[in-house]
Amino acid sequence: MQGLVIKSTGSWYQVETEDGSVLDCRIKGIFRTKDIKTTNPIAVGDRVEIELEPDQDTGIINKLKERKNYIIRKSVNLSKQAQIIAANLDQALLVVTLASPRTSLGFVDRFLVTAEAYDIPAGIIFNKLDLFSDEGLEILAEYEEIYTSIGYPCYEVSALQGTNLEQINDVLKDKVTLISGHSGVGKSTLINKLIPEIELKTGEVSEWSDKGQHTTTFAEMHPLPQGGYLIDTPGIRELGIIDIEKQELGHFFPEMRQLMNQCRFNNCRHINEPGCAVIEAVNDGEIDLSRYESYLSIYHGNDTRS
Repeated sequence: MQGLVIKSTGSWYQVETEDGSVLDCRIKGIFRTKDIKTTNPIAVGDRVEIELEPDQDTGIINKLKERKNYIIRKSVNLSKQAQIIAANLDQALLVVTLASPRTSLGFVDRFLVTAEAYDIPAGIIFNKLDLFSDEGLEILAEYEEIYTSIGYPCYEVSALQGTNLEQINDVLKDKVTLISGHSGVGKSTLINKLIPEIELKTGEVSEWSDKGQHTTTFAEMHPLPQGGYLIDTPGIRELGIIDIEKQELGHFFPEMRQLMNQCRFNNCRHINEPGCAVIEAVNDGEIDLSRYESYLSIYHGNDTRS
């Protein structure tokens, strides 16, 4: 039988078969993806072949179908373990808040670079619009200008009040979409509004740390009423970059990519080389300074730039 992995709980996977039934399955043998060792060889969104276990209501995954793409993260703790977040995506949306908790531009840029590296179209949802002061709205406009000017769509919503959610529904229609973000940004509240019948748990933002509580424990795929799937993931505190060579990094910044052939040297690192078109664009205000700072941070291996 063939099926779609709709939930991962570590050692077990829920697989939706072609007839619409859902089976609890485990893995047979060892799966590898491009020789990258990950903590989870199978991910939500994977298409697999399964067989029923004799005299049981469970199945065994014995083959992983070729992936269209996948998105991966590296832990920034000492283990440096890699985890495939999801596979076979049409797009990825990052839920961002300017406060309670604050999402740093460094985190946004690492997410976008990861999506670029794995050929996944990405966009940004700015949530908690109901909490914005006039000053907050000005900052929001500045952030949106940074990202829309380089091709990333931005959306303003209040999941709590239901503001602009019809726009998000249109974006999600008939697509497989990963939705991600820090804990506490309102991801579960947003998904509950988009798919009311699933009733995900939501958590308060901790006052002492300004960090959200993890309410999603495992990645899970939910069918959308208008067609398509939404993949919910556990809140991500840090997003370590993996499998990107330093000399390739600039290719995953769209505004840098289009200038690279104008640099004096073919092997320009865009750090301190003479005749660097990227540095010139930063100095002229054509590339936003915060984006360039993110480039330098990732290049030098600092995964936690705020």
